[in-house]
Amino acid sequence: MTAIMALTDPNAASAGDGIFGLDCTPEEAAVVLVPVPFDATTSYRPGTAGGPAAILAASAQVDLHDREVGDPWRAGIALLPADPAIVANAGEARRLVNALRDGESGDPAGDLEVVNGLCGEVNDTVRDTVAGWLRAGRIVGTVGGDHATAFGAIAAHADHYGDIGLLHIDAHADLRRDYEGFRWSHASVMEAVSRELPGVTRLVQVGVRDYCEEEAQRIDDSDGRIVTFFDADLQARLAAGEPWAALVEEMLAPLPRTVYLSFDIDGLDPALCPHTGTPVPGGLNFAQACFLLRALARSGRQLVGFDLVEVAPGPDGDEWDGNVGARLLYKLIGHALATRAERPGTS
Repeated sequence: MTAIMALTDPNAASAGDGIFGLDCTPEEAAVVLVPVPFDATTSYRPGTAGGPAAILAASAQVDLHDREVGDPWRAGIALLPADPAIVANAGEARRLVNALRDGESGDPAGDLEVVNGLCGEVNDTVRDTVAGWLRAGRIVGTVGGDHATAFGAIAAHADHYGDIGLLHIDAHADLRRDYEGFRWSHASVMEAVSRELPGVTRLVQVGVRDYCEEEAQRIDDSDGRIVTFFDADLQARLAAGEPWAALVEEMLAPLPRTVYLSFDIDGLDPALCPHTGTPVPGGLNFAQACFLLRALARSGRQLVGFDLVEVAPGPDGDEWDGNVGARLLYKLIGHALATRAERPGTS
């Protein structure tokens, strides 16, 4: 792998047809992005399957020099094509989920089993794809899709790096067990992580403001493995005069040196993501989110991988959600590159 890139005009926002207007192959890139256009179990409104395409389209408008992360484009960034098997599974799973919810399934138990199997196949495909690029020495980011699409990527990173901490930014705790009977529900992804991935030794959640009693109990019973910073508590402390910098330091303190970041766009104020699948009032503003990412990068920890999920395009071509998602993605890439350390088997 060699460092690149040569742009005709590095001051232009777009120079090619790839992500961020770059013409870069995965073999050339230091950062490989895996799109997962899948949102079968979204429980409020669908649309996040269109997230990868919306981010790609909006990314051409992102200027490539960034005040916080510099010029990550120079290392090379490539977005893989969507896997046709995932696209096919998405359509079939969504059809069956709609039938189950509308009471039109002729075999509810059988259809539920099929949906769980299709979602499991997506997890396996993502896990294998991410693992392959990790072995090739790349930083790998996953672009969803609903939050369930992150499980395979988190699993691949835990397999590759050993024990890791998980920083989870979200409006929801995602700790429900098999929500609506779906083993791989977007509302259950962190419960699945905590149950099935012992390599994730600490889960730190930020911005949570929509959760149920079961999830609160799961946090309380985790013996400190799950640390949740609820949005209501953060806002109260800000209102009382505590600086955001001090709160961020407290958020990062429980995390180990090696960190994976799972960013659900609905962790932000919904003004920044109005078409996401399950918007909730409150949340982080863009500057607060960027400060948190920057503090993580400067904390001495290594950001080994990340996902950005739940971005959804608006109706009638509204690209605001994709625009915000693309800019956040560029910062995630830049911070991951900045914290990269040479490790055996990763170069």
